[in-house]
Amino acid sequence: MNKKVAFLISHPIQYLTPLFRKLSSSNGIDLTVLYCDSFGIKERHHSEVGTIPAWDIPLLEGYKYKFLKNYSPTASIFSVFFGLMNLGIINELRKGEYDVVIVYGWNYFTNILALVTAKLLGKKVMLRGDNPLSHELLKPDWKRWIKKGVLQYAIFRFVDVFLYVGEANKNFYKYYNVPEWKLVFAPHSVDNERFRGEYRRLRNKKSELRRELGLAEDGVIVIFVAILNDKKRPFDLLRAFEKVGSEKKSLLFVGDGYLRKQLEAYVEERKLKNVFFAGLKNQTELPYYYAIADIFVLPSGLGETWGLVVNEAMNFELPVIVSD
Repeated sequence: MNKKVAFLISHPIQYLTPLFRKLSSSNGIDLTVLYCDSFGIKERHHSEVGTIPAWDIPLLEGYKYKFLKNYSPTASIFSVFFGLMNLGIINELRKGEYDVVIVYGWNYFTNILALVTAKLLGKKVMLRGDNPLSHELLKPDWKRWIKKGVLQYAIFRFVDVFLYVGEANKNFYKYYNVPEWKLVFAPHSVDNERFRGEYRRLRNKKSELRRELGLAEDGVIVIFVAILNDKKRPFDLLRAFEKVGSEKKSLLFVGDGYLRKQLEAYVEERKLKNVFFAGLKNQTELPYYYAIADIFVLPSGLGETWGLVVNEAMNFELPVIVSD
């Protein structure tokens, strides 16, 4: 007999759609994804990038899903906590006869409401997040003391299983007194099948693709794929590239954000050569940029939890340099 599983998440995310399809095709699982917002399936405004197009891969195919009405007066996934107030989650969990409820994160009102409701209804409750311990240890003692109380007694008490994405995330839960036996490894992932297929299709076309994009066919291309913001620290990479020199090397920024104009001004002011800004690229365009690169760099700072572009780059067998 299939287990009925509800997976509550803020909005459709390109990294998770392949996971939902796999779960839906697995024996013994009857999955329904519950979305709190439609961000991502149509052209939308991003708080740091501006207007961005809908993702050009299917996000709602291959699994069952529902969109819950959001009653928040400040409805937005960028309005932390009260940006998502999907009161219909109560009836959905009560009438849906779910055996297991998986909640992604605890930073919205709806998430907390779902945790409490599911527990009161006697459901098996799982929680997935990606907070690393390193970020916590930088906070003042008094903030960590308050957070420990809130997490232990107001949130984590309703959870049966904690799904951790990596060792740093596992250590976060252990720091907040989650017992080892409640921890289950559920790593972050991307659509490896799609990206590996694109790698095999494009791997022998590097010179041709570089020509088409107006880049030198020879030399080393260092690529950065992310939002151009303080968290991703693109200036660290740009300054490092400046120090090593640009002879037979190129630096390619793929992405957009509020730091782009500052980065471009820095390049112009210092008269740096072989630094290129490709702008934001959609999902089907990204493989072409990974395929022309030789090295992938993501020098993120405080606020970075994982960086799934690293997973994507590894599918193209790129050496990866990341910050710790």
